[in-house]
This record gives sequence, structure tokens and C-alpha cells, in this order.
Amino acid sequence: MENKLFYQDAYKQSFTGQVVRQEQDEAGNWYLILQQTAFYPTGGGQPYDLGTIGGKEVVNVEEFDGEIRHYLESPIEELGKEVFGEIDWQRRFDHMQQHSGQHILSAAFDYLFQYKTVSFHLGNEFLTIDIETESLTEQEAKRVEELANKIILENRPIEIKWVTEDELSQYPLRKETKVKEDIRLVIIPDFDYNGCGGTHPKATGEVQAIKILDWERQKKNIRVQFVCGNRVLVALHQKQKVLLELTKLLNTPEKDMGQAVIRLLENGKLVEKSFEQARESLLHYEAKELLENSKTGNEETIVTSIFQNRTIQELQKLARYVTVEDAKSMVFLVSKNEDRLQLVCARGTARLENMKNLIANALRLINGKGGGNDSFAQGGGASLITGKEMIQHLVEIIK
Repeated sequence: MENKLFYQDAYKQSFTGQVVRQEQDEAGNWYLILQQTAFYPTGGGQPYDLGTIGGKEVVNVEEFDGEIRHYLESPIEELGKEVFGEIDWQRRFDHMQQHSGQHILSAAFDYLFQYKTVSFHLGNEFLTIDIETESLTEQEAKRVEELANKIILENRPIEIKWVTEDELSQYPLRKETKVKEDIRLVIIPDFDYNGCGGTHPKATGEVQAIKILDWERQKKNIRVQFVCGNRVLVALHQKQKVLLELTKLLNTPEKDMGQAVIRLLENGKLVEKSFEQARESLLHYEAKELLENSKTGNEETIVTSIFQNRTIQELQKLARYVTVEDAKSMVFLVSKNEDRLQLVCARGTARLENMKNLIANALRLINGKGGGNDSFAQGGGASLITGKEMIQHLVEIIK
């Protein structure tokens, strides 16, 4: 562990290290092996550090077979000497806050309700833990959050201890350790004892705060979403900005925002319903107009029309309205939508032609697909012919 400077001092922001070798991996990415490093590699749920080595940007840090690979944007040209490395401290300290905050929140869930943490993810904006329960109430979440922030406010020390497997029995561990040697414990005295390889601050006060944002059912567990440290301020700033914008748009105080949004949604539903009713009325009127314009004095009426960019649902409604209005009518409607033709064939109850067979014949002309029954069928295909030619074809088949 001597070469892992982040274990000796998690606050170390810069260092010098001798280059052991520089190589490319199987994907052609350049990486550097140093005799010692302060760069934390991905592990234990904590993401890798970023920064620079020898003036080159570090884009990833991974550990393979005990060696820490520093992946660089481009290879270092001068080898065989010490290089200067500098950690992106803002990112590192954020990870320290989040990781310690996760320990505190997981321990609070365990302490109050015996809800064990079964997984942990540290993302760029928020963290999640999956806890071993199928439900979580708002009151439970509130109590856990209050306890977690109480532990932070008490500014308890966060201790690091390296122990052997035989020594583990001396500590009330929150969960069993996965490793059997070089076991590293992160301890908040009288509250949490946990095996962990991540970086942590010296005291809980540096975590600053914990805020639970949301939770949801995830299989048989509950996934809790939360933020710690400076991310609490960022989240508060974002939410406050949205709330201020909404108060201006709705002309409503923040405390009445919920009711204002409910009223807005209800009004929106009424408008949507009125619009749908108006559209249905227009379709009824359009169907009657199509029927009137197609009557020639004969007992049997064939209604045909060609549209641009009408949905198949609208064509279907128009056809149904026409055939209900006149049981002796037959309807052929075609719409050209970009490079496709959509068509509907329908007949009234007083006619006997088979619409399913009719449309199957027509769809062969446009390499189309469709279906239906004896009285009503629809389909579509490539616009290999014009809408006018399709209508002529349908009429000729009937005649």
C-alpha cells in the first residue's frame, strides 16, 4: 500500500512520482504506471480521480493486478524521470463528501429500522443506495435524514484502521467485508464500522449535509436518491430557481404552488376535452360534406377523397361516419404522408362487397400491409403510385 498516497493522506493534492512504464492497452489507449501515486482508481463504488500528470490530462484511472493505470489524453514524451501529478481537488473532495455521506445514511437506515444497504452508486449529480426493504414511508425517510444530519453536526471523527481478518471480530461491522487481507475499516465511533477502500474526510462535519431527494421500488428493494455536501447547495439552487420561475409564470406564492399546478392541469384537461369534442364535430361535418358532394342520384354512393398528411385514425373516423350516415355508401380514402400512402376502404351495412379482399388487391401496388374485415379495412405502403391512381384502381375493381 506504500505506493497509494491517497491512503496515506486523502487531502494530498499534488505529488511527484517515478515513471515505471508507459504502454497502450488492447484498445490503443495510453496509460502510465508510476512508482507512487495520489490518483484514486475506480473502486468500491467511488469513481476515479481526474487531474494532470506531466502536463497531460488524466482521463481515467483503473487498477489491474495491483497496478494503477493512469490513462492519459496523449503519451508523455520524456520518460525515465520523475513527473509531477496534480489532483482535481474539487472532484476528489466531492467524492469524499459523497462517500462518507453514504456511510452515514446507510448506517442511519440500519440503526433506526435495520434496513441493510445492498448496493451503492455515486453518480455525477446524485447518489443512490438500494436498501433491503419493500417499502419506505415519508416519516421513516425524515427520521433517517434527521439522524444522519445530527451525526454530521456532531463532527465526529472518521477513523481509518488497517486490520487482519482475525481482528475483525473486535468491531461491530455493519456488513461483512469482501476482502480477506489488507482490510481497511472506516469508523465513525459508536455509530458505524464498515470495510471500505474509498477516500474520506477526517470528520463528519466536512460532509456538511445530507438531503434525501426521492425513492422508488427497485425489484424487492427501495432505491433511495440523495445528495451530500456541496451538492445539497447545488440541488437547492436549481430547485429554487425553478420555483421562482414558476411563481412568476403562475403568479402564485410558493406555498400555494401545488394547488396552482393542480388547477392548471385540470384546466388543461378541460381544454383538451373541448378540443377533442370540436375535432369530432368537424370530422362529422366533413363526413357529411364528403357524402353530399359524392351523391349522383343513384341509390349507391361511392365516396372518394385524397388528403395530405392525415392520420390513419382520422381516415378511419371519416369512413365510419360516412357509412353510418348512409348504409348504401362505399368509402375510399387515401392520404399521402411524405413517402407513404395510407388508405381506408369501408362499406355501409346495406352493401355486400368484401373490403378486406379489396384492400389486399390495392396494397399489392404499393408493397403495403394492412388488414380488416368484410366491411372495413385499412393499410399503407410506399407511394409508388399517386393517390389519384389508387382511387381509380379501387373504383375500377368495384365497377
